[in-house]
Amino acid sequence: MTLGTLDLTIILPAFLAGLLVLATHIPLGAQVLKRGIVFIDLAIAQIAALGVIVAGSGDLDPQGWAVQVAAGIAALLGALLLTWTEKRWPDVQEAQIGVMFILAATGGLLLVAHNPHGGEHLQDLLAGQILWVRYQQLLAPLLGTVLIGAVLYFFNERLSRLGFYLIFALAVTASVQLVGVYLVFTSLIVPSLAVRHYADGKRLPLAYAVGAGGYLAGLVLSTLLDLPSGALIVWCLTALAILVYAAGPKPQAQRQAH
Repeated sequence: MTLGTLDLTIILPAFLAGLLVLATHIPLGAQVLKRGIVFIDLAIAQIAALGVIVAGSGDLDPQGWAVQVAAGIAALLGALLLTWTEKRWPDVQEAQIGVMFILAATGGLLLVAHNPHGGEHLQDLLAGQILWVRYQQLLAPLLGTVLIGAVLYFFNERLSRLGFYLIFALAVTASVQLVGVYLVFTSLIVPSLAVRHYADGKRLPLAYAVGAGGYLAGLVLSTLLDLPSGALIVWCLTALAILVYAAGPKPQAQRQAH
């Protein structure tokens, strides 16, 4: 396939799905870095994926509301558990997040062990099937994005730990089934890493530009080269983030400016 024969009807809904994910994940990712709980997104995303696997074992429609609810409940329970562990053992919270991720990941492996299509389903949840997203799948994530975006806009600095974890869980629940666990982590962390030394007023616009550029480049290249979209978007987004970081102010210069 060449650029002249590129099918925009496939790429556009996938790109819109990426923008929906970025809309909430970039501000949440900045908070994750600020709070020093980088791997919380992987843990909660994996827990949400586990909820999808559990619901799927009951022969439910993978795109149905029942699966969405199951993923949401699983993610919310994970968020509540992380809130409790942070209060109980705050000095090892990052380690506890890692343990939760491993338990959720291996729990998913055990649940699909006897399913002939289990490996394929697990791969879809990890790497995602963003290139095959259709417009009708974007309605629920759009509503969730508007709600979460409003909460972050009006209450961002006033969110308690529990409030942050719950909002985070809801955001991750919707995005895992759209783009997969790998892209959830990348969308949250990589743009914020790229712009962390820029001036405050430039960080958010640049982070969105990095995210949108990475998604668009990855989708176009995956279509042209017939490569897995999710994996290629991760690499494109990361490469663009490295360029933006390299072109930005250095940490020492930033400290001297202050």
